[in-house]
Amino acid sequence: MPVNDIQYLQGIDTLAYVRLLKNAAKERGQLIPYQTSLDFDPQRDTDTTQTKSGVVPTTASLETDLEVEFVHNISKVSDDLLTSLLDNEEVEVWIVYRKRRNSEGKYYAIYMRGTVSEDENENDPDDNATRDVTFTIKGDPQRGWLELPDDAKEEMDYVFQGLGQVTDSDATGGGTAFVEADAGKGNADGTASASK
Repeated sequence: MPVNDIQYLQGIDTLAYVRLLKNAAKERGQLIPYQTSLDFDPQRDTDTTQTKSGVVPTTASLETDLEVEFVHNISKVSDDLLTSLLDNEEVEVWIVYRKRRNSEGKYYAIYMRGTVSEDENENDPDDNATRDVTFTIKGDPQRGWLELPDDAKEEMDYVFQGLGQVTDSDATGGGTAFVEADAGKGNADGTASASK
């Protein structure tokens, strides 16, 4: 496949979701709000032994470093991260790639379990407060495909809203999102027009 045909991924489209494992039956995984950085670094140390017949490699168990930086905020997931550290509570973590989907419309994701091992807070007077959370991951990360509920999609990509009230019966406040078929449509007098 020519390099020009290979789709690339951007960091802005890679997001972390978290849930306390004990809450798996009660709530869905939550997006960590205002993420600024996500570092996922699985690694396996390899050593070699020199023998008379050549080099014999030895590999260690997989170790995974995971770190998420975000603007500090008031949210349940933000509090859950600190709970994991203070109470040694196990968390589930998903890394979701929102620009990589399969033929069923599911998103590519990496799933892990572990605990928060560090939660660094920076509170400079002339900047937003930030947190840098490091996870200790148990076992090997698992790859797969997942569905995102509609409200999770809206967390990642807000939807067009009208000026009206947002209610249970009108979630967009009377607004309708622009679609590709709308290109070139509309008239000053409000009558329908054909696209040109």
